[in-house]
Amino acid sequence: MGIDVTVDRAIPLPWERVAAYAMDWRHDAEWTQGIRTAQLTRQADAGGFGVGAEVTRTAHFLGKRIDYVLRVAEYEPPRLLDMVSVAGPMPMHVTYSFDPLPDGGTLARIRVRGDASGFYRLAGPMMGRKVRSSLVKDLRDLERQVSRRAGG
Repeated sequence: MGIDVTVDRAIPLPWERVAAYAMDWRHDAEWTQGIRTAQLTRQADAGGFGVGAEVTRTAHFLGKRIDYVLRVAEYEPPRLLDMVSVAGPMPMHVTYSFDPLPDGGTLARIRVRGDASGFYRLAGPMMGRKVRSSLVKDLRDLERQVSRRAGG
């Protein structure tokens, strides 16, 4: 079963600030649903975080613990972070994109694509709805966290 879910949100905060926070793996557990831990387990070829870097996440989804590794495929701050899973329960592709709005805010977008298998295939149609619901909450929490850090 294929999943392809995109959610966006207008956030009334400067796009560079929103993108910098969201693209920093050290904040993943603060705003991404179900993530308990995130750890940089492989640096980019040029060092640090960037194309080729890998982040290992531990999450809980549909009552199950999931450990998965995302490798950075594209990294163009502050506009784009594109990651593909290289280890985990199902093939997954996660894209964060950020664009400035005319009012000074941010259009934040998350797209998740994947092929559910095993237990997740059995979850069937509810999988896409659950992913969409989680992404809506992610963007809401992203706005809250960045606003809190900005002092307003």
